[in-house]
Amino acid sequence: MFSWLGTDDRRRKDPEVFQTVSEGLKKLYKSKLLPLEEHYRFHEFHSPALEDADFDNKPMVLLVGQYSTGKTTFIRYLLEQDFPGMRIGPEPTTDSFIAVMQGEVEGIIPGNALVVDPKKPFRKLNAFGNAFLNRFVCAQLPNPVLESISVIDTPGILSGEKQRISRGYDFAAVLEWFAERVDRIILLFDAHKLDISDEFSEVIKALKNHEDKMRVVLNKADQIETQQLMRVYGALMWSLGKIVNTPEVIRVYIGSFWSHPLLIPDNRKLFEAEEQDLFRDIQSLPRNAALRKLNDLIKRARLAKVHAYIISSLKKEMPSVFGKDNKKKELVNNLAEIYGRIEREHQISPGDFPNLKRMQDQLQAQDFSKFQPLKSKLLEVVDDMLAHDIAQLMVLVRQEETQRPVQMVKGGAFEGTLHGPFGHGYGEGAGEGIDDAEWVVARDKPMYDEIFYTLSPTDGKITGANAKKEMVRSKLPNSVLGKIWKLADIDKDGMLDDEEFALANHLIKVKLEGHELPNDLPAHLLPPSKRKVME
Repeated sequence: MFSWLGTDDRRRKDPEVFQTVSEGLKKLYKSKLLPLEEHYRFHEFHSPALEDADFDNKPMVLLVGQYSTGKTTFIRYLLEQDFPGMRIGPEPTTDSFIAVMQGEVEGIIPGNALVVDPKKPFRKLNAFGNAFLNRFVCAQLPNPVLESISVIDTPGILSGEKQRISRGYDFAAVLEWFAERVDRIILLFDAHKLDISDEFSEVIKALKNHEDKMRVVLNKADQIETQQLMRVYGALMWSLGKIVNTPEVIRVYIGSFWSHPLLIPDNRKLFEAEEQDLFRDIQSLPRNAALRKLNDLIKRARLAKVHAYIISSLKKEMPSVFGKDNKKKELVNNLAEIYGRIEREHQISPGDFPNLKRMQDQLQAQDFSKFQPLKSKLLEVVDDMLAHDIAQLMVLVRQEETQRPVQMVKGGAFEGTLHGPFGHGYGEGAGEGIDDAEWVVARDKPMYDEIFYTLSPTDGKITGANAKKEMVRSKLPNSVLGKIWKLADIDKDGMLDDEEFALANHLIKVKLEGHELPNDLPAHLLPPSKRKVME
């Protein structure tokens, strides 16, 4: 009945219902995207099929860098304990990929055993063969940091003569496989060794399309003077700009990520601020994990659609009987024209197409007669998923974020600077005098009192207009001065007494010294005469 009722109309009346984001992603992938991938042999060209573990696993951080840039030491610094299989030294010590993950007991799982474990997201790595699997292990240990994230340590990228020695497996392809599945890629550089080797350059290019996940750490920055550090930072940005072909600048964190004393402590405050920024970035990963997986599925769906158009176009151009080999060569050589035609016919962005040279190389080994013609229904299902189901999952992501407690990485180095006097900025700016018995503003109050009594106080208070005349001399914008007024006018009567005026000037000084203002007035800044009233 009502055969004229289109599938799309029925689909909108009965939308997909998901209980969790993870369940929704699995269901959408298996029922809507996977059939398209299999029909057009997507997995032979781009990326193996996704499994349940890819949607369920914890956020992962991938560390990449040349040898002796401090990758393994960085992990040890985060965990504040050694992990199985850890080796640290100035020579290329880490010769394996090590997945550092949470486990009840310490131990190492070798690669061949790891890729048959359905609970681990590494099963598809068996495609890289024994040469790789013999260099891949999982180090398990109980650690609070690993309850929220997993970390992938990689072999040091070689330079000079060493990079001419073959590893026995496609190193860049393995890194690209990990890059598709991790939440954060951290490129480590040594402040003393900024040369980017051919292998490192190849690796960074393999990570293209994942720039949103990439962060750069300029490590061992305590070993050079401030002037040299500025030059090194500039040289690094210049080098990255040549390789990472994007107009945006990748975020670079400067510091010394190990638990030894700083050799040159001049930039200690800079290193502390940079470390906190990096830690905040890593700590946010569990909270944003579902969104990242959703984003990656959308990217994969767009690529799968383009791949389907390419394969079906090649199939359409092939002769049915004679001259297949010559036609195949012609089509591969003219692939750029086919890209252009697909782009125009289907209004697809050029950025959605796979790398031209790489696609040409892969097509050389393919039998075009086994390619499938265009099947509109498969593409319509994926379009429907992108247009409707993804929107529903986005709503579910926000619901999960509001219903769950704030998810953050805890333990290890993340705890050391969280509370107490060694927290970043403790005792500075608005926090100055937090442990003093005396009111910190009292030190400069005589100077502020002199100004106060020139502003014609009435009944011990000055009006807002008179206070404004003095406060605008700081040249701070009105938005900042308005915030200072709200913090200083404790009794909210629209006037300032001598203590409130002194407090306002103290907060102006804090801001002029480059510190942030608090949203609420800290207890130690409350004037002594107001403390009993506020209680």
